[in-house]
Amino acid sequence: MSIPQTSSDHFPTGYDDILNRIENIDPVAYGRTRNFIDGDVTRLSPYISRGFISTRMVMESVLSRGYHPLKIEKFLQELAWRDYWQQVWIAKGDAINSDLKRPQEGITNYEMPAAVLKAETGIRAIDQAINEFYESGYLHNHLRMYIGSVCCNIAGSHWKTPARWMYYHLLDGDWASNALSWQWVAGSNSGKKYYANQENINKYCYTRQKGTFLDAGYDVLPEMPVPDVLSTTIAPDLSTPLPEKQHPSINPEQPVLVYNHYNLDPLWHKGSNANRILLLEPSHFGKYPVSAKTIDFVLALGANIPGLQIFTGEFDELKKLAGGSELIFREHPAFSHYSGICESRDWMFQVTGYFPSFFAFWKKCRKELGQWT
Repeated sequence: MSIPQTSSDHFPTGYDDILNRIENIDPVAYGRTRNFIDGDVTRLSPYISRGFISTRMVMESVLSRGYHPLKIEKFLQELAWRDYWQQVWIAKGDAINSDLKRPQEGITNYEMPAAVLKAETGIRAIDQAINEFYESGYLHNHLRMYIGSVCCNIAGSHWKTPARWMYYHLLDGDWASNALSWQWVAGSNSGKKYYANQENINKYCYTRQKGTFLDAGYDVLPEMPVPDVLSTTIAPDLSTPLPEKQHPSINPEQPVLVYNHYNLDPLWHKGSNANRILLLEPSHFGKYPVSAKTIDFVLALGANIPGLQIFTGEFDELKKLAGGSELIFREHPAFSHYSGICESRDWMFQVTGYFPSFFAFWKKCRKELGQWT
């Protein structure tokens, strides 16, 4: 199957376009404006999540331009959050699929509000964002938190179903970042639930809406009954449309580089003689489904890797097809069943292991920034 090379106004997939996006980061403006809906955010998360670029690559590019790391610490922290969530996934494994630190309180259902799915909550900023989300595959981080709070803390939905819905549509879908952030909002991975009222939404989304179910003080929101508009719940139908199965052509005298939708790095073993296979496992996408838009994005990014072939099948099937060829892959907790030569990813820092909070993790990372001062 050929790999389409696509581009959109939202997220181009050409390598030079992505490098240009990195070079144009303004980390100072990011730190000052990132919470606003029109803030100077990088829009690099889909490329980082897909392993097309690394957090370290972005950090080194910005610091090489002469910024003092402590002057852009907020930018570096937000970049490091993705590495942190990945380290939690590595340490905890499938435990991140359940309430990690404590049971979520106030659960009324294990689905999600139909009004959120249909973008009919009545909160204009949220409904507009959801409709744009379906089109672009992207959500501003504040909107992710607002939606999470509405689903879990106002409607009483357990975090897992709406988290799967959001992950399904996100081009930057990283299950660790997504699931653990939803748990942070819901209070099962944090000390308290996160609430946002209409005043907060108006401030950061530039709306002036009043009279909604969120138009209340923070002392009122935790005690209010589920609003009628959120009372109907639904379990979304999530399935992944994968390319038709075709056996790759494998040169038995060369190793097999195994790519997946979390590792699409075009510089990985660049120039070496190897079979390059993008493995799309039905079993993985049965557990963590993604949309057709995401699959198209993955295939388009893959077009930057010369000779890349697509194989829709399981790892053990690929291993048999490879015969005696070495299989080489990058470490990732979603693919711990791979066997062969496992290589490390490019992390921002050398800090590994589980930390109960991001700031405990960051305290260790911060010590490594001395080399840039």
